[in-house]
Amino acid sequence: MTVTVSATLAVNEALAEKRRQGVRVLPLGFGEAGLPVHPVMRDRLTAGNGANAYGPVAGSAALREAAAGYWERRGLPTDPGLVIAGPGSKPLLYSLLLEIGGDTAIAAPSWVSYAAQSRLVGQRPVMVPTATGEGGVPQPDLLHAAVTAAREQGRAVNAVIVTVPDNPTGTVAGADTVRRLCEVARELDLIVISDEIYRDLLHPAAPGEEPAEVHSPAEYAPERTVVSTGLSKNLALGGWRIGVVRLPDSEIGHRLRGGLLGVASEIWSSPAAPVQEAAAHAFTEPAELLDHVDRSRRLHGIVAGAVTGAFARAGATVAAPRAAFYLYPDFEPVRERLAALHGVATGPDLTGLLLDRFGMGVLPAAEFGEGAEALRMRVATSLLYGDTEERRYAALAATDPLALPWIRAHLDRLDEVLGTLLPTGADTGAVLPRSAEPQAVS
Repeated sequence: MTVTVSATLAVNEALAEKRRQGVRVLPLGFGEAGLPVHPVMRDRLTAGNGANAYGPVAGSAALREAAAGYWERRGLPTDPGLVIAGPGSKPLLYSLLLEIGGDTAIAAPSWVSYAAQSRLVGQRPVMVPTATGEGGVPQPDLLHAAVTAAREQGRAVNAVIVTVPDNPTGTVAGADTVRRLCEVARELDLIVISDEIYRDLLHPAAPGEEPAEVHSPAEYAPERTVVSTGLSKNLALGGWRIGVVRLPDSEIGHRLRGGLLGVASEIWSSPAAPVQEAAAHAFTEPAELLDHVDRSRRLHGIVAGAVTGAFARAGATVAAPRAAFYLYPDFEPVRERLAALHGVATGPDLTGLLLDRFGMGVLPAAEFGEGAEALRMRVATSLLYGDTEERRYAALAATDPLALPWIRAHLDRLDEVLGTLLPTGADTGAVLPRSAEPQAVS
């Protein structure tokens, strides 16, 4: 099969080319955390630079024990022997799909790599819609129907992937939705793969607002849930390439462990040893790193909220993001105006126009498992914090990051672009309340 460059990486490269051409760009397409490395982590990586042995395939004992403690503090007791480390959560996910076999049910919308990796291992992903405001978790009733229908056609569907909190929407599925999904998974004998890479980036609650909570499927179906995480989002260490998975302490988990170690031994042998040493320290969550993460999630929430407001003013409907640095605006309310003004009929038409005419990089819903007709898009806000380490540190420290000149300039440019796209303004957009009753996404 033909494999193309991941859409998130491709849009980043397209924006880099625009910059080389001297075009002013709005970098809203790439899901990088956009923050500097904490000095403690720099020191730990330097201190480990003499570690040059391969080490255990599952990862060092120190890293696995630290990761087990991380999950224990989140209410998920973990045996370090059932933790496996890899060079990022992407290869761990790929290895899981390879080991589990059969087809996989995947949320629509969902992170671009889930369906792409599913196809790479020879699967046909089963795309299942989510509900507005509860991204990342397929609607349980629709999951049951879709898997049942696929099996009636002779297909083996063996797993379902969920993301809590969600990429691309920045929303967090509620406890009842996660619980009901687990009931369906148990009834249909599905393994649940729970990607929780954004778990630590819940936005602080606004005054008078109930704080968001992450409910892992491992709480409700511990015998069949695999949990993955890493340090690329909470500590902005994407380039260090380190991830971990927590396998269930059950027949399923022990079977998967053997298969995953076999795959890992033939592909990456073991993660980079100096990175493992630094990661082992990070997963113990010392006070200075917890403070760094707290500052990060505050910054993400403030900037994502401001960008959400800009899209709502332009006429889009947006479910208020509650975690990470994403939002998922929907321009359906202004479809007729976009068609009349720009000949836009599809999501790729709209995002292509924004990139070509305005240097604004965003990704259409079609890249996340939805139809091309959807006028939704994934917007990532974390590259607005600054293009130097000095500016990014200033953004983390600022009482009002929106007042920083470089962030303010990006937000003003966004208002300018959206105002030019729909020049007479619009009054049909809305930020959906965080407690809104979920509705089906087409």
